[in-house]
Amino acid sequence: MTKSELIARLAARNPHLFQRDVERIVSTIFDEITRALARGDRVELRGFGAFSVKEREARTGRNPRTGEAVPVAEKAVPFFKTGKQLRERLNGGVDHEHD
Repeated sequence: MTKSELIARLAARNPHLFQRDVERIVSTIFDEITRALARGDRVELRGFGAFSVKEREARTGRNPRTGEAVPVAEKAVPFFKTGKQLRERLNGGVDHEHD
């Protein structure tokens, strides 16, 4: 599902909201998660999962085309760990999509 598909689905399920307001809400949520991760914070959405940042150390990689060794700088990468309820729903748990 893309961001625009998410917005369209939320707008369809909430006809009392204008689509532009749904777009603003979704963008604000994503922006706040991004800002929190950029600060090094962890973001936990109960029942869904937790976003955090993991540090990858510098290493020597390989150019796949030439096989040449190339230095890869250390970097921060986003990490998502699913919550228990989400895992249960994905593995045959109760379907709450139409609640």
